[in-house]
Amino acid sequence: MKLFRQDILSAQPARLYRAWMAEFKTPFFRSYLLNQPQLVAEVLKKRPDDFPKSDRIGEGLRPLLGNSVFLTNGETWKRQRRIIDPAFEGGRLRDTYPAMWQAADAAVERLATQTGTPIEIEAETSHAAADVIFRTLFSIPIEHEIARAVFTEFRTYQRSQPILNLAAFVPLPRWMPRFFGKDTRASARIIRDLITQLCDQRQAEIAAGTAPDDLATKIMTTRDPQTGELFTTSEMVDQVAIFFLAGHETSASALAWALYLMARYPDWQDKVAEEAQALDSPDFAKVSKLKISRDVFRETLRLYPPVPMMVREATCPEAFRDRKIPKGAQMVLSPWHLHRHNRLWDDPDSFDPARFATENGKACMRDAYIPFSTGARVCTGAGFAMVEGVLLLSRILRDFKVTAVGAEPVPVAHLTVRSRSGIHLMLTPR
Repeated sequence: MKLFRQDILSAQPARLYRAWMAEFKTPFFRSYLLNQPQLVAEVLKKRPDDFPKSDRIGEGLRPLLGNSVFLTNGETWKRQRRIIDPAFEGGRLRDTYPAMWQAADAAVERLATQTGTPIEIEAETSHAAADVIFRTLFSIPIEHEIARAVFTEFRTYQRSQPILNLAAFVPLPRWMPRFFGKDTRASARIIRDLITQLCDQRQAEIAAGTAPDDLATKIMTTRDPQTGELFTTSEMVDQVAIFFLAGHETSASALAWALYLMARYPDWQDKVAEEAQALDSPDFAKVSKLKISRDVFRETLRLYPPVPMMVREATCPEAFRDRKIPKGAQMVLSPWHLHRHNRLWDDPDSFDPARFATENGKACMRDAYIPFSTGARVCTGAGFAMVEGVLLLSRILRDFKVTAVGAEPVPVAHLTVRSRSGIHLMLTPR
């Protein structure tokens, strides 16, 4: 339990990188890790309603995320997705791209003041990713007073909140109060109060006809096609909290590891930098031509998936691989293990962006690659994240050469996969 609360990855034995299925027993519940592609598809694609998201992971996040789309199930979740999904459709990515470009400009300018000296790159990618979220969601830069306050307080929340609450291990009845650290509750309350201010301001702008055409406006003015209802302010605060958590935290993790891998593999870094010279204007059409950067980012997501594990719950007894699975069992789908599985991927521990052009790579992309989950609950912002990650990686490497300094980073899982002691790089102008 101590290992799980400190870092999920440290508690995993090496044999899980070959197992199709494994069982983990506690006095309170059974947990099953599923690596066989057919079983992953059964849970995530074929029968998602029979395997809803487990409440155990969400127990520790509710002070911040409330009843957001990340934590809900059933009809509540389906209603939330009907309202949210239109904001992230393909055509909307073109509309949000200028804001992403502005955030990339700001990131490059900020990094230019820190060349020639070692920097902790995760702090910088967190800043850049948060800037993207605020610009695309509320049309404000991170320097905005409220945006800066949310970003600052979120770092306090990260330090105070373990990924698993006690209730993740010991089943508690719904009526029993959950226990969270004093700092966790205080930070969550501050963040939600700040987000409420942004939502109230936007609601007033929508009413006055002066709201910008950004993601917040799109979501707050989209009615559920079945009921005609809009999100209430409280519901919108829940959703903005998860947009910030998922959109900022996961993107920051992936970009930091991508830059580290580029420092480790300078030949690939040079290829990305050469390709990125074409980025001379905020032209959305040019993103599709960044094929090398896209494959590098894909390979980063394979080796260092920001969300290392997803947990579903069996709603009725099952039988997988001749094992009897009781109702209420936890079904663990682990990108961390699936993406490095010895029986699926060729040379799974090696960094090789070219693998996606091979037959093995193409097959594994279909069956064993789930950085954004898959099926009905695939991440709404998957397309957004791929554009953002590829753009930021390309823009940074267009202008800077990155070199690794200090000790090799050790991946650990907190809210996302981060480095235990940070990722330290040196940037020099190209």
